[in-house]
Amino acid sequence: MCPGRFLSVVSKSNLKGDLDDRARSSPEFALIDQAGAGMVIMIMDGQGGGIGATVIKALRSSGGKDLEIYALGTNSTATARMMKAGANRGATGENAIVQTSSRVDVIIGPLAILMPHAMMGEVTTKMAEAVCASEAEKILIPLTQERVTLVGVFPDPLPHLVERVVKMIMKSAEADLL
Repeated sequence: MCPGRFLSVVSKSNLKGDLDDRARSSPEFALIDQAGAGMVIMIMDGQGGGIGATVIKALRSSGGKDLEIYALGTNSTATARMMKAGANRGATGENAIVQTSSRVDVIIGPLAILMPHAMMGEVTTKMAEAVCASEAEKILIPLTQERVTLVGVFPDPLPHLVERVVKMIMKSAEADLL
């Protein structure tokens, strides 16, 4: 878990004084109620956002409705597609990725998110560095259009890889509840 990840939300609510029922039901206050208990997942993707959207849909349909999923796109098309798939929040670009990667429990994305200049140049050095430096668990999907071969990794179709990702997340989420 990321210590203090809800600190800014708590600070905002403290500034508002007494809360009415409408404010209590808003998403930012739901985070306060779950402080320390929920898993925050960052899905990072670029290009058209298809891999990220597929992962988000699979997580949501597998009972991950309570997961806090952030869609971080290297471009607005990728972010929009992931948001449409069911992410809770979304942001686009280098600074959003750099800032968010240090505040989540898990980062999921294609292997290329660790490679500067990957995805036809969409992944910047700062993005790749932030993901690598993050203390979050990284779950990488071994699909890439880059000229990289991973020895010992066999090419599986995306649906099979996403199924494995979902199983890993669900197992980890269950362990957090115990």
